[in-house]
Amino acid sequence: MLILVVNAGSSSLKYQLLDMKDESVIAKGNCDRIGIDGHLSHKVPAKGIKIEQECSFPTHTEAFEKLVEVLTTGENAVIKSMAEIGAVGHRIVQGAEFFDKACLVTDEIIDKIDELRELAPVHNHAHALALRACKKVLPETTPMVVVFDTAFHQTMPPKAYLYGLPYEDYKKYHVRKYGFHGTSHRFVSAAIARAMGKDPKDLKIVSCHLGNGSSITAVDGGKSVDTSMGFTPLDGLVMGTRCGSVDPSAVTYVMDKHGFTPSQMSEYMNKKSGFLGLSGVSSDNRDICAAVEKGDKRAIITSDILQYDIKKFIGSYAAVMNGLDAVLFTGGIGENSWEVRGAVCKDMDFFGIKIDEELNKEVKGTLKKISTADSKVEVWVVPTNEELLIARDTLELVEHK
Repeated sequence: MLILVVNAGSSSLKYQLLDMKDESVIAKGNCDRIGIDGHLSHKVPAKGIKIEQECSFPTHTEAFEKLVEVLTTGENAVIKSMAEIGAVGHRIVQGAEFFDKACLVTDEIIDKIDELRELAPVHNHAHALALRACKKVLPETTPMVVVFDTAFHQTMPPKAYLYGLPYEDYKKYHVRKYGFHGTSHRFVSAAIARAMGKDPKDLKIVSCHLGNGSSITAVDGGKSVDTSMGFTPLDGLVMGTRCGSVDPSAVTYVMDKHGFTPSQMSEYMNKKSGFLGLSGVSSDNRDICAAVEKGDKRAIITSDILQYDIKKFIGSYAAVMNGLDAVLFTGGIGENSWEVRGAVCKDMDFFGIKIDEELNKEVKGTLKKISTADSKVEVWVVPTNEELLIARDTLELVEHK
C-alpha cells in the first residue's frame, strides 16, 4: 500500500509518499510560505530528482493541489493518480485528553481538532485547514488517519501532569502538562529496545529529542511517565528560539518592563529567546558550537546551559523511574552533535554512564551505541523517523477498520 504522510504547519505543508511493502520513501517535499507567496521543494530520492518552484499558495488547498500535481503529472510523476494512494496519515500536534491514540478522520474529528486551537494556536487550526483541504483533492474512498504528538504522553500520572494552580483551572480550562514530540519518543524508544534485544516493558529509558525544539521523556516499560515540555512546547529545555522553563514571576516582570501584551510576550519567549537571545549569535546549534570554538563567551554560556539542562532531566528522570537502563539521543542536535552528547555524558559516572569519546565523535545520524563496555547504562544515538511511524499507524488502522 502507498501511504501519504502529511505534516501541516501554519504556513507549510510537509509530505512523504511511502511504499509500505518495504517502507521506502518514493517522494517527499515541502510546500512552504502558504498565505505569503509560496514555494515548493520536491524530491524523488530513487531518481536523484530535486525540484524547486516558486508557487502561489493563498491557502492550504492550493498547496495540496500542487502536491497532487507534482506527484501525478509531468516527466517526474511517481503515480498516475491519487487513487493509487491507499491512505493519508496526518501529524497533529495537540490532541489534549480527547485523543490518546491515532484515529480515522471524520468531519467530527476535524471539528474537535480545530476546537483545540486555543491549546496549540500555531498548529491545530492549520492541521484542520489541511485536513479539509486534503478531503477536497482526494478521492472520497481514500481513508485519512490522524496521529497525535500528545498521545504518547497520555500515560503520565496526575502527579506528573498537574500544575500547582487551582484544580478548577485544569477542569475548566484544561491547563496541564501535555508533552510533545510523542511520535518521535515512541519511535526511538521502541527502536532502541530492538537494538538492545530487549522487550520495551523491561526497560527504563531517557529519550533526549534535541533540535531547534527539544524535549526529554522518561519512558518506563514502554510508556511515557514524564516529559520536559508542558502545557505548550515552550517549557523544559532552552531551545533554538524558545526560552524553556522560566520563573513565572520573571515573565510578568519582563512584560512590565517592556510594556508587552500577553501575545507580544509569547512571541518574545517563543521566537526571540533561547540560543538566539542568549548567545546573540544564532538559533542554530551548529553556529553556537562554531562560536564556542572561537571562544565566544556568550556562546559558551549558551552551550553550557543546554548541556546542564539535559543533565538535570536525565538525573531527575532516573530518580522518577527508580533506575536507568539506557539514554538515547535523537533529533537534529542529538543525532549530529557529538559535542553536546559528550558534554552531557561527561562526569555521569555516578549514574553508571560512560561513553567512548572517540566513537561518539564518529557517529552522526546512524543507529549506534556510544557507551563503553563497562558502562552500566547504555547510551545510544537513534535516528528518529516520525513520518514512518505515522505511516505504520495509518496502515494498521486502515487494515483493521
